[in-house]
Amino acid sequence: MTHYVVYDVFTDQVFGGNPLAVILDAGALPEHDLQRIAREFNFSETVFLFPAENPEHTAKMRIFTPTMEIPFAGHPTIGTAIALADMGTPGEMILELGVGPIPARVKDGQASFTTKVPLKKSGTPDPALVAQCLGLDVDEITTATHAPQIASVGLPFVITELTSRDALARIRTDTDAFRQGAETWPDSMDFAQLAYVRNAHMVEARMFAPLDNIPEDPATGSAAAALGALLEERLGHSINLEVSQGVDMGRPSRIDVHVKEGAITISGTARRVMSGTLEY
Repeated sequence: MTHYVVYDVFTDQVFGGNPLAVILDAGALPEHDLQRIAREFNFSETVFLFPAENPEHTAKMRIFTPTMEIPFAGHPTIGTAIALADMGTPGEMILELGVGPIPARVKDGQASFTTKVPLKKSGTPDPALVAQCLGLDVDEITTATHAPQIASVGLPFVITELTSRDALARIRTDTDAFRQGAETWPDSMDFAQLAYVRNAHMVEARMFAPLDNIPEDPATGSAAAALGALLEERLGHSINLEVSQGVDMGRPSRIDVHVKEGAITISGTARRVMSGTLEY
């Protein structure tokens, strides 16, 4: 019998943040069922835990979206660290992901992890295409700090700054435009879009990946990490961000981002809301 837990991540309130299923002992599950189980939960990500390959590490994580396995994601890493701590794992841990081992820490209900995966920039999509994806006018995209940029520290996103909070609230996605973007920019995987507005260290953001069966994501730590790395490069100094996401879809979340000399630390909380067993 295989047990699982469900956490709401990047929130301290139940039914906020981003839900995450963690399959606690996935070693007995058939390989071909992992994707089907993730699709059954239909969260933006589901984690399957395995014994660590390095005996000095804590656990191996495999992360699945509803359509594919991915090497890295932020809310699964935070949620898994807190789930392990809640089960008695010491607060200092090393988690094995597809991008390599990542140190994580849990203290007083707050989790953080640090990644040194270098920022990868793989293209600057046409702002008109990005605007079409988001259902906005092209003049609602600002390029003062950076043009729309495909950026990744393990998972790629098209990162775009908007001119106003009103524009962020009015986004209505166009799936055909996403398909065009994914065909034009295959390195973007599914042309997932992180749109944001920034006032100093305060960021309000929304993330959309309809080609991955994620119409909108309530909290996206991997995108926040890429944004922080991109801003550090563009602005030329260390970055501290408080990212608010999920507000427009009724699941408010908070992601704390610190970037210094390429080391990216993501911090947040999580609440356990469900547990059960897989029965099939």
